[in-house]
Amino acid sequence: MLSEQKVRELLHNMKDPFLHKTFKETDGIEEITIKPDKNHVSVKLAIAKTNTAEQMQLQQELVGALKNLGAATVGLRFSSLPEEVIKKYQPTSEDKPGLLSESSTTKFLAIASGKGGVGKSTVTVNTAVALARLGNKVGIIDADIYGFSVPDMMGVEERPKLKGNKIIPVERFGVKVMSMGFFVEDNSPVIWRGPRLGKMLASFFKEVEWGELDYLLLDLPPGTGDVALDVHNMIPSSKEIIVTTPHPTAAFVAARAGQMAINTDHELLGVVENMSFYVSKKTGEKEYVFGKGGGDKLAEVLDTNVIGRLSLQQPYEEEGIFAPSVYQEDHPNGQEYLSIAKQIIERL
Repeated sequence: MLSEQKVRELLHNMKDPFLHKTFKETDGIEEITIKPDKNHVSVKLAIAKTNTAEQMQLQQELVGALKNLGAATVGLRFSSLPEEVIKKYQPTSEDKPGLLSESSTTKFLAIASGKGGVGKSTVTVNTAVALARLGNKVGIIDADIYGFSVPDMMGVEERPKLKGNKIIPVERFGVKVMSMGFFVEDNSPVIWRGPRLGKMLASFFKEVEWGELDYLLLDLPPGTGDVALDVHNMIPSSKEIIVTTPHPTAAFVAARAGQMAINTDHELLGVVENMSFYVSKKTGEKEYVFGKGGGDKLAEVLDTNVIGRLSLQQPYEEEGIFAPSVYQEDHPNGQEYLSIAKQIIERL
């Protein structure tokens, strides 16, 4: 039988993700409510920092632990601990210089598009994998917080782990990955407003143990909304690639994303035209399903070049390997991504 005492005993042994002290020590348990008829548990906790990746990690652990205890559904709320409690238990060790510090040698590359559905995340994932295949240390931040898809595209099934007060990103195909998708239960929608999203995004830079990276790719949300603007302001030194399809409308809308990059002093490395053509298996001829010329027109408007054209086809099927959007190195698109990666290296 689920009881308040059992829930409290469970919470007493769990730790604040920043102070590494139990909630019993921090007196962080503010409220426990149980609805026996629905087997629902509602908990309110005070922690050192709210609206962060660590909070999402804690939330995930709490939901799992409370369901193991017998809860059918769980409601969680968080508030901030009093300043005197934080000061009492604040770790004294200095953090290593972060990705955004002046001493960082990591090169940032944002991947943007004007609209959804043009393959921006596919381009991000495969460009990162291609850079890793060329011997670089690479990471991805899935900054498309409402439409996160990078973990699924790469076939990532595990979740990040905590080490001290840092989150360890998941690694696959030689690429370290951090995404909101790791911290959302059962593919639930993210119903957050701009300020909370901005804090979450900042924590991906400051509170994740990336180690040494040569390149960090950012999969931006489509368009020119708050999250994209936050990234542009957060990383003034970032370079940018704009993704479009050959269709004139997609290219027209993508020009806005390109102009946003220019207006925030982000250098454009070029345009990638996705779904450029389809090679008929019967004739071997190229068929231009979405028309022609969109990438070239966009590059002309933005005063840059087309650095890659991807065909409309799936990766090869590999037994025992689940990665629905990662092209093999010997695949025609895999070879094109290697060419894109080499151009990026040359220009950076």
